[in-house]
Amino acid sequence: MAQSFDPAAATAAYLAQLPPEAHAKATAYTQGGHWLMLWGLIVALVVATIIIRSGVLVTLRRRLERRRSRPVMVSFLVGFAYLLIDWLISLPWSAYSGWWRQKQYGLTSQPFGGWLGEAAIGVGIGGLFAGLFLVALYALIRKAPRTWWLWSGGLSAAFIAVLMLVSPLYIEPIFNKYTPAPAGPVRDAVVEMARANGVPSDKIFVYDGSKQSNAYTANVSGLFGSARVAMSDTMFKQGADLAEVRAVVGHEMGHYAHQHSLWIAGVMSLLSIVAFFLVDRLFAPVSRLLGADNVQGLADPAGLPVLAVILAVLGLVAAPLQNSLIRLAETDADRFSLERVNEPDGLAKALVKTIAYRAASPSQLEEMLFYDHPAVSVRIRRGMDWKAAHPASPTKP
Repeated sequence: MAQSFDPAAATAAYLAQLPPEAHAKATAYTQGGHWLMLWGLIVALVVATIIIRSGVLVTLRRRLERRRSRPVMVSFLVGFAYLLIDWLISLPWSAYSGWWRQKQYGLTSQPFGGWLGEAAIGVGIGGLFAGLFLVALYALIRKAPRTWWLWSGGLSAAFIAVLMLVSPLYIEPIFNKYTPAPAGPVRDAVVEMARANGVPSDKIFVYDGSKQSNAYTANVSGLFGSARVAMSDTMFKQGADLAEVRAVVGHEMGHYAHQHSLWIAGVMSLLSIVAFFLVDRLFAPVSRLLGADNVQGLADPAGLPVLAVILAVLGLVAAPLQNSLIRLAETDADRFSLERVNEPDGLAKALVKTIAYRAASPSQLEEMLFYDHPAVSVRIRRGMDWKAAHPASPTKP
């Protein structure tokens, strides 16, 4: 097979399973998403300016401190209020980018009311955790005004770890129902894979992801004992066969076995030190630029919109670096799947079904700047190269 099998032709054949108009639609959706990043930043700048000029956070802070200083309460309540106001003002944009556009491209069947309800729950949960984070962050700023940014890496790492630990247990079940993979050939194959690769066999779940999205997807979430592999029911609604399930679950097991979430969190914590260092240096000039005259410096929670603007700009600038980091993990997870499961055709068939929301053949520059997964065409070609160099897959494609 190694002599007669042509990986390039096989890759082209898989990509040709979708007609040209489907590829064109996927490209339009993907490239439109690139522009959304810029428009999202502009919206963030406008919303931050509105909140600052309204003086609502300054007024809230003054009322809370009318009789005595209450730094912990002020940090939490002003932070929560900011996130809520920001969400409300940004809601039209969020509805367009997060729901209407998905509806236009056939990527969701969720009614707007369902999306809005989940978004409101999300902002409530996010506000709680963000409020606690801000209490700790502003305490650092008050206690160590010169070096707070240096300690922010440890603080960020701690909160990332907590969120990763509790998310599968308490947050994700609020939005979706997770059930163990049902008895049958699929579960038997998954359990066998889990045992062979050191992954707990009771940590493989199916969830009703079609409730929010029609995207063909699976994921790994959690940390240590809470970690699990979860397959969206969209996989099976789109006809995933045993080879696809083995390949996709093998990929997610790669994330689990190689602890990608941990080292990504570690790098993100280091990047947060750089980001907060720049916040420390840029806060005063950006405050003047935005007209935040009543904000009493960096330690004032009423200046959160200024901090958010700086982080939004830095986030856009750093996006290619973050994307490259995640692409490395995704490439390693693909390699794990091919080495441990040996289902190149199953992986290719699954990848073809993801093209709807991630164009298959971007330029190298576009992939480097915007893609947090390797391009589908690249991933399929790697799988076909693997197939050419190794024995036939254990299950029929």
